[in-house]
Amino acid sequence: MPAFTEFIDAVCALHDEAQKSYILNARPKFTCAPQLHLLPEWEMYAPEKFCQKLCVSPIIFDHLVACLQLHLIFYNNLHNAQLPIAIQLVIFLNGVGHYDNAATMEDLAEWAGVSIRMVYNCFKWVMIAILRHHDDKIHFDPLDHEDQEEWTRSQQWVEGKTCWEWHGGFLCVDGTPFNLF
Repeated sequence: MPAFTEFIDAVCALHDEAQKSYILNARPKFTCAPQLHLLPEWEMYAPEKFCQKLCVSPIIFDHLVACLQLHLIFYNNLHNAQLPIAIQLVIFLNGVGHYDNAATMEDLAEWAGVSIRMVYNCFKWVMIAILRHHDDKIHFDPLDHEDQEEWTRSQQWVEGKTCWEWHGGFLCVDGTPFNLF
């Protein structure tokens, strides 16, 4: 029995030593450089990369910035200037266009080179401005012929990309981070 006790004590000692060395020799976190400065270059010379990162084309992005430009949420009377509207929209679009690990607030903050609180504020401010335009820009009128045609095309696209059972769910099938369960 004493040999077994010595063995258990030796295993416990090794376990403690391994835990101490793990904590003392922890690897430092790698630094991450912001990538915002690449977007203008991608917009001009590699629009597919721009679209991959923001899930909209450069033309749609410019139109969205123009639509949101005059909303009062982006202006204040304080001496602290906000980020430019285009940057706030970039952070928002990158977040809503990705899912799982690529859409965490921390990852978005590292990607954009801002704080986690700023990512949260950008989401809030852009969403407030987008909702202001909801009734003017987003509509599905079942009696409108153009909306019926768009609905049918969307259902056919979804059915072609997934399966017949999902053809009615065209709002969530294109990779947007809405849970379908």
